[in-house]
Amino acid sequence: MAEKLPFGEATSINRPPLFCGLNYQSCKVRMKIFVETIDRGIWNAIINGPFVPKFEKDDVFIENPWSQWTKSESKKGRYDFIAKNIITSTLNSDEFFRVSQCASAKEMWNILEVTHEGTTDVKRARKYALIQEYEMFIMLKGETISDVQKRFTHIVNYLINLGKIFEREELNIKIPKCLDRSWQPKVIAISESKYLTTLTTAPLFSNLREHQLEMNRLNDQEHEEKHVRSITLRCQS
Repeated sequence: MAEKLPFGEATSINRPPLFCGLNYQSCKVRMKIFVETIDRGIWNAIINGPFVPKFEKDDVFIENPWSQWTKSESKKGRYDFIAKNIITSTLNSDEFFRVSQCASAKEMWNILEVTHEGTTDVKRARKYALIQEYEMFIMLKGETISDVQKRFTHIVNYLINLGKIFEREELNIKIPKCLDRSWQPKVIAISESKYLTTLTTAPLFSNLREHQLEMNRLNDQEHEEKHVRSITLRCQS
């Protein structure tokens, strides 16, 4: 069964996700993936603007008339029209009217970014706030490793989208350090591991989840054994 998303429709490899003003970051990533599967030239038109061939005359670059475009140039020129069609087909009526008068896909994309992510100054302030949140990140009382992974990944992915670059080893060192004292033996074992420079965060969290499951099993077993002993002693008295 297809996953239900807050964009208003299920995912599909045949159509982009519908964007209705919520969860812009997720929709933005999905949109990039969708467009690039069709043709990376379309994504280039969204990011860098429409292709217009020019020729130089008297040290001045002049746009070549459309009637004189080559077949290859015409293909590149169509990318912007395709991109505008894709973008507008993903938007609900409110979002569509924000960009309906835009001349290019790049202009549409920029308006959506500023509207839902803020200006450069806003994004910079958000980035600094998230960096502080990342630096102070710790495991909360009662959290499972899955809970920790979800919060940690959310912060890291947002920072990456805002231009922050993480080294793999940095993340792998950060994760064990954020765990509480009950994880100290496991943290020491991980810290002494030779694989922190090669592991991605996913297998590292998987390893921690396996350890948590085993510890829970041992705790349950110990609790059951204590319960049985207690019943036995009561029966003997």
